[in-house]
Amino acid sequence: MGPVRVGNQAYEQVQHDAYGQIVLSNAQAFFDHRLLRIAGRDDFKALEPVGERAWEKFDQPDAGLWELRTKSHVHTYSAAMCWAACDRLANAAGALGLGDRQMFWRDRADRMRVRIEEAAWRPESDRMSATFGGDDLDASLLQLLDLRFLAPDDPRFRSTLDACEAGLRRGSHMLRYATEDDFGLPHTAFNVCTFWLIEALHFTGRDADARELFEEMLSRCTPAGLLSEDIDPVTGELWGNYPQTYSLVGMINCAVLLSQPWSAFR
Repeated sequence: MGPVRVGNQAYEQVQHDAYGQIVLSNAQAFFDHRLLRIAGRDDFKALEPVGERAWEKFDQPDAGLWELRTKSHVHTYSAAMCWAACDRLANAAGALGLGDRQMFWRDRADRMRVRIEEAAWRPESDRMSATFGGDDLDASLLQLLDLRFLAPDDPRFRSTLDACEAGLRRGSHMLRYATEDDFGLPHTAFNVCTFWLIEALHFTGRDADARELFEEMLSRCTPAGLLSEDIDPVTGELWGNYPQTYSLVGMINCAVLLSQPWSAFR
């Protein structure tokens, strides 16, 4: 992204998670045989430069997922997304039978993992931090599960989930973060973050809690069945962009996750 001006000061917005987004959005094509055309070696070679950028930038400061205008940190989510780019490239290379490239990208992903775990883990508070060298919370830490960086039964994820609930949950809703940005302290919750919480609750064995929270979110939809970007956690009033794709994708993902499989009806 280009520079953003706040008052008389210009800030360059850079988001390193974009490298992960590019690779993740293409990774399925190397494995899904339902597709008209399975991705091949040329597709893989086209993605490798993206992996190179992810390797170069994963531990460098950026504006983060939330496009912060006046702050720059090494964000754990951005670093994990860069790791995911290299991890999925290794998987794709394996599917293509490219053993040397698989080893190359697996080595990079493994080295990135070590760096992220060392820089983001806070032993004194027994949880992951949203930034390298910091001690802050961000709902994007819940996405470490979806990215497969941490497993549901990993004690580090469990303690991070507990910390995110304690620090960011407001009733039935999740804030993105609870610290000041260039607009001040946040007063509204971000709906997609609540759906991330629902996913985390489900995968960590708290299925009843996940379903209860999902039903609460469904009750917040408009008569058209849509959701906004934000919500007032006290009044339930919808705020921000409407309709918001992120919120609706979160709702769909959770509906699929919490639904019984078709095999249950046979």
